[in-house]
Amino acid sequence: MLLASSLKIAAAAAALAGPLAGGAALLSPGVPALPHSVVALAPAEFQYRVAGDVSVAGRPAAAPVRTLRLDRDLTIMTRQVTAAEYATCVAAGACPRIGRGPAADDRPVVGVSHRDAVAYAAWMTRTTGLTHRLPTDQEWVFAAAEKADDEALPVVDRADPARAWLVRYDTEASREKMSAEPQPVGHFGVNAKGLADVAGNVWEWTDTCFVRATLEASGETRATTTNCGVRVVQGRHRTYMTDFIRDPRTGGCAAGAPPANLGFRLVVETAAADRLLAALERTARRLLGPG
Repeated sequence: MLLASSLKIAAAAAALAGPLAGGAALLSPGVPALPHSVVALAPAEFQYRVAGDVSVAGRPAAAPVRTLRLDRDLTIMTRQVTAAEYATCVAAGACPRIGRGPAADDRPVVGVSHRDAVAYAAWMTRTTGLTHRLPTDQEWVFAAAEKADDEALPVVDRADPARAWLVRYDTEASREKMSAEPQPVGHFGVNAKGLADVAGNVWEWTDTCFVRATLEASGETRATTTNCGVRVVQGRHRTYMTDFIRDPRTGGCAAGAPPANLGFRLVVETAAADRLLAALERTARRLLGPG
């Protein structure tokens, strides 16, 4: 009897919820399912090196490493947005047209700026009814797991910005070289958390602004300058790019070696959908009763 009651409640909730039930995304009537697969990552502790330029008593210092924990599940795309998916947004008049170059439809879209990525996320939000957004740098590091590069870069006095840029460039450029041509989805493998092509040859935009910060005696960092015209970009190394740049090889890299390509993957906010499903289940219980 208990099993039958549970099944009736589940069926009623499914009928009320429509496409939300069974773990699918909360969609508007007649709208197809999400075009991309996602994975839900439960909160856990992880090591995070603070992004941006850090100083102590006015002198450059290595950014500290923190032990962090996300405050809720993180639902994120298992792969980067593809050229075909971005082209659909362009065709709908919702995304800026870009020079796609030789990338095939089944490969990550590259040559996109932060602004282009935000436009695509806004379109996906309108299309699906679920909020899509770029990850923060902290979320990206958490999802990247063992693929996140936590190497501390050489500390160089910012009073000589040209030398600081060159030292960082030399450090990053000395890493293993790989083809800059976008590869088919999955070419660079899957990390421990089920994400494909993390730290391959496509760097990913995050929504984190560039920050200059002071490391206090207490160990806390205090932001002194926040520049949201420059965003954190993540891949084989962390770097910082002007938000309108599409091709990093033409300039706009705020420090170090420019990324080979600029692409992105999105976070999907599921909390609202989860709350709605729970409410529908409670309503079904009231309607059906205990029998």
